[in-house]
Amino acid sequence: MNRRSRGFTLVELLMVVAIIGILAVIAIPNLVTALQRAKQKKTMVNIRNIATAWEARSSDFSQYNAAGLAGADISIPITTVADMLSPTYIRTPPVTDGWGRQLSSYVDAAVGSNVSANHYAIASPGRDGVYNAAQPSGGFSGFDCDIIYANGTFVTYPFQ
Repeated sequence: MNRRSRGFTLVELLMVVAIIGILAVIAIPNLVTALQRAKQKKTMVNIRNIATAWEARSSDFSQYNAAGLAGADISIPITTVADMLSPTYIRTPPVTDGWGRQLSSYVDAAVGSNVSANHYAIASPGRDGVYNAAQPSGGFSGFDCDIIYANGTFVTYPFQ
């Protein structure tokens, strides 16, 4: 009596599970890295959008407020900046970075709710949420480093 075999054997099923496991071990770290890099990019776009709107507002007030880190040591809430720019210069200003934390903004002079600054900086603490005062300028490869925009360019930024 010859029985026809239907289905898969246990060995075949184990081989398929092993192959899927190996592919997952390779793909998941790459996926996590890609997600963190996307959050960095989103943070950089949000910061650049705020800075562009801030510069547009400055030109309308016949006072060019060039971005600058030097002297920008007065912290102001990013929501104050957002209120100042919305809706004329940017419809909905982004106030958070890619990780969902509020961005920080600094100026050299503040008058009431109207910000009159000659220098400003916009910053994100990165993935870890902690600002590093000793972080050197230039590019970095980690996700925990600060992202800072000043002087019309990024002072600290992730390598591409």
